[in-house]
Amino acid sequence: MYNGKKVVVVLPAYNAALTMEKTIAEIPMDIVDELVLVDDNSTDNSIEVAQNLGIKHIVRHTKNRGYGGNQKSCYDKALELNADIIIMLHPDYQYTPKLLLAMISVIGNDVYKVVFGSRILGKGALKGGMPLYKYFANRMLTLFQNLMMNQKLSEYHTGYRAYHAEVLRKINYQQNSDDFIFDNEMVAQIFYNGFEIAEITCPTKYFEEASSINLSRSITYGLGVLKVSVLYFLTKLKIYKWKLLTK
Repeated sequence: MYNGKKVVVVLPAYNAALTMEKTIAEIPMDIVDELVLVDDNSTDNSIEVAQNLGIKHIVRHTKNRGYGGNQKSCYDKALELNADIIIMLHPDYQYTPKLLLAMISVIGNDVYKVVFGSRILGKGALKGGMPLYKYFANRMLTLFQNLMMNQKLSEYHTGYRAYHAEVLRKINYQQNSDDFIFDNEMVAQIFYNGFEIAEITCPTKYFEEASSINLSRSITYGLGVLKVSVLYFLTKLKIYKWKLLTK
């Protein structure tokens, strides 16, 4: 509990057996009430590792549903557990669990309803190993999105995200893609519904076991980001009615 609010950390897992223990070890369980791991049909022993680590809430996908599909199961389970604060933490140890307290406190003290861990705030992205092409793509896409959405986020593409349950109940995330573009669709829904997003500087870590998408998937994702931004812009101008925003 944090300030009387139930805290649930959700872990979207795919072949995370090698890094899961290190991730779980750094989670501050004095303020985190529950862990939820959703295994997206891993080919390694992620579920066995999770069970050995004492994670009680494990959701198994019998077929791979994709990154967005995994998150849908994560948030469904967290809301089922009556969470007030839900944080998505990747079990591949790319994002440090040591920031959980800071992210939880922002929401738990009613400052913001959404918090992102930004790899771009500060100057650590390239130093932490982010590939140069990903860095520049991130910057260009973020510039375009800020213009289209009239916002000032440092990045839209982080996977480290914390939400008040009110946000997840209000937006219809089940309508979103099951692929990586799910994250960007979520951002569009958050802003469209009047919520603001706080950002906290997050160290960047790229290493062999950390999950990452290849160049071709990155291009597909980038095109999807452009589409989301334009549809958001047109919907705000009432030129177009995008179903993800207008239900």
